[in-house]
Amino acid sequence: MAKVKAKDSKGALRPALTPEARENQMISLAVDLAEKQLREGTASSQVITHFLKLGSSKEKLEKEILEKQKEMITAKTESLQSAKRVEELYSDAMNAFRKYSGNGGDVNEDYGGY
Repeated sequence: MAKVKAKDSKGALRPALTPEARENQMISLAVDLAEKQLREGTASSQVITHFLKLGSSKEKLEKEILEKQKEMITAKTESLQSAKRVEELYSDAMNAFRKYSGNGGDVNEDYGGY
């Protein structure tokens, strides 16, 4: 599904609210212009070369590698978070065992303050 561009009542693009949105607007305009130039046969050699490179197998492979690296970083992050949680659970369990065995905790706390 194509993105709907934010336009005002006169059909002009509305100013972006964030720098990222503004950058995306500029990229969209540049791609639209490049497409127009390619269709009309007026595109510069740099524009043509840019889009030829995007379609190359090397570029596609590099994108795939970057995507896999992103997935690997996400998996490592989740694994570290999981390991931290397991460590906390083990620590809580060990503290509970010490308390129940009488080797830990405040004496007054164990006997209701008596």
